[in-house]
Amino acid sequence: MGFAFTVNGEAKRVEAPETATLLDVLRNHLGLMGTRYGCGLEQCGTCMVLVDGQPAYACTREVGTVADRKVTTIEGLGTPAKPHPLQQAFLDEQAGQCGYCLSGIVMSAKALLDRNPKPSRSDIVAALDRHLCRCGAHQRILRAVERAAQAMSSGRPA
Repeated sequence: MGFAFTVNGEAKRVEAPETATLLDVLRNHLGLMGTRYGCGLEQCGTCMVLVDGQPAYACTREVGTVADRKVTTIEGLGTPAKPHPLQQAFLDEQAGQCGYCLSGIVMSAKALLDRNPKPSRSDIVAALDRHLCRCGAHQRILRAVERAAQAMSSGRPA
């Protein structure tokens, strides 16, 4: 069965069973490898993407539920030459060690900053609570989101 939806601003049509996971379609049908498989149980947040601007687990979400909707993955934020302020802040703060979880964390942080451009530390902690980082980079991750918020609200690069 075919589904049409927008991914990172581009209209896409994929042929996949409606019960295929969004994660499978993103990675194996569209070649978007930035969204990663972690637990498959909505417990780690590694697979987080935005669906109509809201964080959503791609590992369990059936692709049929995103028909005619907008999906944003980490590839839709910035480029190596011109990273999104969040991506730049994560680089500047050295907020990742292995980096496996970071695409999901950045996507949740993006949703937070879109709805609350000046979040408190507790707002950031709450927004990222669904994410598991085993490297212990939590404090640097929080600083990176704070740095991005400051940069985005002032209009300057992170």
